[in-house]
Amino acid sequence: MRPSILFPLFATISTLKGVGDKYARLIKNLCGEKVLDILFHLPANVTDRTYTPPLREAKDGKIWTGIVTITEHQPPASRKHPYRIYCTDGTAELVLVFFKVYKDSIVKNYPVGERRAISGKLEYFNGMWQMSHPDYVVAEQYLPLIARLEPVYPLTAGITNKMLCRLAEESLKKLPPLPEWVAPESLTDLEYISFNQALERVHHPKNMADLLPSSIVRRRLAYDEILSNQLALAFIRQKVKQQKGRSFKGTGALYDKVLSALPFSLTDAQKNALNEIAADQTAPYKMLRLLQGDVGSGKTVVALLSMLKVIEEGSQAALMAPTEILAKQHFETISALCENTGVTVGLLTGKLKAKEKREIYERLAAGEINILVGTHALFTEQVVFKDLAYVVIDEQHRFGVNQRLSLSAKGELCDVLVMTATPIPRSLLLTAYGDMDYSKIGELPKGRKLAQTVVINSSKMPDVISALSRKLAEGTRAYWVCPLVDESEKSDLAAATERYEMLRQYFGDKVGLIHGKMKEQEKDAVMEEFKIGKKSLLVATTVIEVGVNVPEATIMIIEHAERFGLAQLHQLRGRIKRGFEAGNCILLYSYPVSAVAKERLEIMKRTENGFYIAEKDLELRGGGEILGTRQSGFTQFKLADMSSHQDLLIKARDDVQQILKSDPKLESERGKALKILLYLFEQNEAVKTYLAG
Repeated sequence: MRPSILFPLFATISTLKGVGDKYARLIKNLCGEKVLDILFHLPANVTDRTYTPPLREAKDGKIWTGIVTITEHQPPASRKHPYRIYCTDGTAELVLVFFKVYKDSIVKNYPVGERRAISGKLEYFNGMWQMSHPDYVVAEQYLPLIARLEPVYPLTAGITNKMLCRLAEESLKKLPPLPEWVAPESLTDLEYISFNQALERVHHPKNMADLLPSSIVRRRLAYDEILSNQLALAFIRQKVKQQKGRSFKGTGALYDKVLSALPFSLTDAQKNALNEIAADQTAPYKMLRLLQGDVGSGKTVVALLSMLKVIEEGSQAALMAPTEILAKQHFETISALCENTGVTVGLLTGKLKAKEKREIYERLAAGEINILVGTHALFTEQVVFKDLAYVVIDEQHRFGVNQRLSLSAKGELCDVLVMTATPIPRSLLLTAYGDMDYSKIGELPKGRKLAQTVVINSSKMPDVISALSRKLAEGTRAYWVCPLVDESEKSDLAAATERYEMLRQYFGDKVGLIHGKMKEQEKDAVMEEFKIGKKSLLVATTVIEVGVNVPEATIMIIEHAERFGLAQLHQLRGRIKRGFEAGNCILLYSYPVSAVAKERLEIMKRTENGFYIAEKDLELRGGGEILGTRQSGFTQFKLADMSSHQDLLIKARDDVQQILKSDPKLESERGKALKILLYLFEQNEAVKTYLAG
């Protein structure tokens, strides 16, 4: 159904001149397999070749472009020496230096007595100008063909910048005249530059400023991509709102019983979230809501209380977590809160024995399990519910959208609640979760104390260990987090296994070790010993980042903290905010520390507000990453940068709301252009939704 005007852009890169199978594979790995992918692979820099003074007036280190006459060849005396070609522009002598050459070829390309146009970096060495491996060497008459401002692209092994420049040129020739999809009032802000003009300009930059996110060229391209994203989400959201759902009001019996048994009072933020969820549950359409709350804000309690309304009417609920540690934590929390209520809670993970799994399958199908907590194991065909009506997914960004859909498909007209403890900046919320309603728990339970954070150079580690020794003797439990599992010759980072052995010399059997390479049973055994206090110091990798719940642990030491992202540091610090005692977080750093890393550490010292930290993380990192890794749940933009283009996001969202009011079926001239925009940025799900009415 793709419009024919876009066919040339969606042709494979192998249709471009000079791209065989080998280069096609390399380019595919770099940016994609379509012509459009090359156009969306933007330059990162510009090489300025406009410096053309006579050689005698040139400056060291500059990229020089000019015409020289070849005067002499000097073949190397041995393989260790370079091949030298002497030439002159008439004002000074220049030596061209080559380290790997074919003699016949170089003699042919640089004939003595002839003139050549060259471009490359000048270096003043031993009283003479020299240029190692010129970037360009062409016959004199082709000097105008050397781009004076050459775009520099991100590369991969086997692909040169010259090749990408050539492919970008060929790809631009295939760019069809596309209709204007931006509203006239928005075009005034974008200085009336079209999508085609912006693409042409970004691949032929007039200066480095053209490539900056703040340039009008980049802003126009960013707006187009963001507009397609917001329009797609609006269609999907509209479709979700039209889907018939089941209404659950509940009797209130189980809800009131669990609520009265809670050892704490709900915060106002928790009550507000419950009211918003309850409104969805009683509505005639399917619920799709994101519940965002900082570490320790009480999302699990909110999820459980909302599940009980469904269970009160005889249906079932499921909670899916990305790791076994987190699934077990949820199971233990929910089981404890449901004690003496008659609510049965099951746990299903991939590590269970076949007999245990069969028993769960049978009880689930018979309706004997009211709430099933599990990992990816919930997706398997053998998992059949009697009447699944409510699905809760924790840490959604660790799952794909298809996984969310496949779990809710196990029930009839399931309501879906997505939870995350990862603070998400507003801009990423609008782009990654724009199809969902949104609830926020922005406060911690009363009595929770803040964790004091200090930043210490790793040279003071003996002092840290001494202070830790005193605290452990008082009965405190602590985490010691390292970036790697084992020692690596390629890295100076502290390894968890190495640090574990070192700390055992101080604290003996009180030290435990946990990391992602361990078997599940081994991790469970160590975690259990840490929970009951048999181990008081847990050396770990970031496997403990999410889901570990030991309220007695109040000390967090993070080694090489300068190497971690802000969001990750915040998640790790959250492990010592599970109880009601004040925690201590020690960030150990080693030199050198970049300016960005230094700012991250200062932010961690200054605040514990996860939502502020998320915004700063986006600002420092850019929109390409969250939690340090590219996660499947987050939209990855090619042209837009969410740390620079947030104002365009708000503009696009408002524009889309006007479009849906004035032209909901995209039948106007602009509407037809917007359909092309959706296809251009491959918003296929939105297009399908639109076509399905």
